[in-house]
Amino acid sequence: MACVSFAKLNAPSSTWIGGQQPFAQRSGSSTRLATRRISLPIRAGAYTDELIKTAKTIASPGRGILAIDESNATCGKRLSSIGLDNTEPNRQAYRQLLLTTPGLGEYISGAILFEETLYQSTTDGKKFVDVLHDQKIVPGIKVDKGLAPLPGSNNESWCQGLDGLSSRSGEYYKQGARFAKWRTVVSIPCGPSALAVKEAAWGLARYAAISQDNGLVPIVEPEILLDGDHAIERTLEVAEKVWAEVFYYLTENNVIFEGILLKPSMVTPGAEHKEKASPETIAKYTLTMLKRRVPPAVPGIMFLSGGQSEVEATLNLHAMNQSPNPWHVSFSYARALQNTVLKTWQGRPENVEAAQKALLVRAKANSLAQLGKYSAEGESEEAKKGMFVKGYTY
Repeated sequence: MACVSFAKLNAPSSTWIGGQQPFAQRSGSSTRLATRRISLPIRAGAYTDELIKTAKTIASPGRGILAIDESNATCGKRLSSIGLDNTEPNRQAYRQLLLTTPGLGEYISGAILFEETLYQSTTDGKKFVDVLHDQKIVPGIKVDKGLAPLPGSNNESWCQGLDGLSSRSGEYYKQGARFAKWRTVVSIPCGPSALAVKEAAWGLARYAAISQDNGLVPIVEPEILLDGDHAIERTLEVAEKVWAEVFYYLTENNVIFEGILLKPSMVTPGAEHKEKASPETIAKYTLTMLKRRVPPAVPGIMFLSGGQSEVEATLNLHAMNQSPNPWHVSFSYARALQNTVLKTWQGRPENVEAAQKALLVRAKANSLAQLGKYSAEGESEEAKKGMFVKGYTY
């Protein structure tokens, strides 16, 4: 399987698979068009209409995605920050707090879950999937198996999880999931190398095709990490290269663009750059990149926050929605929705209601930003604190 993938990755786009050229030179005559080989792409079959409907539902006005798909280890770090042990009952209690928030569906259209959460229920015995359905929130599932060192690269990573993905995706669909997430990363300080970019793009494309084949809308997420002291122009250059590769391989794998969602990084300077960019500048560079690389057939752009403060992520989203875009431009935030919530809760039952209200405040703020109507007036100091962690892992 690895050999097949390697050959595919290194085949020039002007060459037919099998080494034949699209045009042939006949001896003693002018160049003539060779017999054309017609290849009918295999699409997502019976799920096509459902995929398109699901993607449109998630990319609905004034709504975005709540990402609570942290691994058990990462969730444990969050719980540890408020003095709680990393146990399944504590993880369940925290995710129950989030998913049972009254009125959440007004601002949230999809929730990305970790596998444990997809199969869990509330303490009253109601499946979390049904809790989401009641609020008209689409359940999603993280399907990648995390990052590993990429041999032959400049200390870069690749994303694991393609083995067994089809069978797992089928089971997730049966459990009620209707979209999927696969996160890979690109590091600017490490290059990025052509190998790392190609590996990221190919892995995302294979995952997307497998997801669609099993009825799950794939979120395509090549996160360009904030790490580094580079200028915003360098981020733009790398983002354009990465997304060009991603869409090339999505096309090669016959992925339906109308049945996917994107989760890009915003185009910002590196976190350690000497000058901070304004929301207007970030919006300008990010939208420039998207308009150069993303077809209008894609229904939704759901940004990750990537360690920005809660307010920064919301302000930047607001700036990108000051004029019409070819796609729904919204959010898929984890820390930028949860940070204040977690600190408000502190693991105490008597704080659940206050923590849920804090979640609604952040969800509503980002809903307004998606509509281009947000104001940062009255935001707390806690919400303005940056959350960048160098070398952050999920």
